[in-house]
Amino acid sequence: MENELHNLIKVWISAIISLCYCFYISSKLPKGIFKLFSLTPIFIFFLYLPLTVSSVHLVGITAFFLSWLANFKLLLFCFDQPPLSPPPSNLFHFISLASLPIKPKQKTPSQNKSKPPQRSILFAIKVLILALLYHCYSYKQNLHKNVVLAMYCVHTYIELELTLALAAIPARAMFGLEIEPQFNEPFLTTSLQDFWGRRWNLMVTSILRPTVYYPIRRISTRLVGSRWASLQAIIAVFVVSGLMHELIYYYLTRVAPTWEVTWFFILHGVAVAAEVVVKKVVPEKMRLHPVVSGASALGFVAVTAVWLFFPQLLRNDVDEKTIGEYCKLMDLLKGLLPF
Repeated sequence: MENELHNLIKVWISAIISLCYCFYISSKLPKGIFKLFSLTPIFIFFLYLPLTVSSVHLVGITAFFLSWLANFKLLLFCFDQPPLSPPPSNLFHFISLASLPIKPKQKTPSQNKSKPPQRSILFAIKVLILALLYHCYSYKQNLHKNVVLAMYCVHTYIELELTLALAAIPARAMFGLEIEPQFNEPFLTTSLQDFWGRRWNLMVTSILRPTVYYPIRRISTRLVGSRWASLQAIIAVFVVSGLMHELIYYYLTRVAPTWEVTWFFILHGVAVAAEVVVKKVVPEKMRLHPVVSGASALGFVAVTAVWLFFPQLLRNDVDEKTIGEYCKLMDLLKGLLPF
């Protein structure tokens, strides 16, 4: 564990030095091909960095933060697009925006002041659930494998949400930024479109819109007209998301891709596109009640996840490694507590 932390420190020192180059050198170049050429070594380096660590948690964080989000933000930076353009005057602000899964919130006068306490309560509940799962893992040999899988699914969601929330704390503390939440209670979804577009992992949604969705929609508008242009863009977004998940799976397992997770996202892209078509042609009063459509969407996500999203992880014991690392961390924290 100590060696892994040492590797992680080296990874992030390397990433920070790379982002200093982006801030001081690449930002001075004109947008387009010259800036893209100057950043190509950084793209390749950020793809390499997750290979230097082996802990499941640390690999996942490094791959998601640097190989996916930072590279996509820097790609937008090449063409003077937010969030890194115009570059912040502060280097540390630039590094935070580039390397952390954060999106500054646009403040409005009508902002609801009651939401932070509600979110704090939900955050505490999720921490308690995670602690309860840790306790239950001690008895997993006595539980049915499907029960353990369900526990692992809940664990994955809560840990991902808490990790992303904790990653935003430095930016909030250093720069006083109000950060957009990364998840918006996905269990309250009303449809697949609502789940993927407004509730689940919103940092990915916000980065895929300008890098994939908007360019493909502009091209499709010229080919098929504005009414149906969004369909090709939606499917393209899910294809790219699937390929990036495939890359992260490779970092986690170090085995050749099976493309199952890519097909998971392609299937959901087609389903979301079909849902958009239905909403365009079916009057609102004839649609399913949001409670019914939301439950159906969650059921579809759960069934397809068990079918296509999780098998590659389970075959390569990523779940066992994740649980093992998590239990070791909890034991370490328990040993540090004075009670």
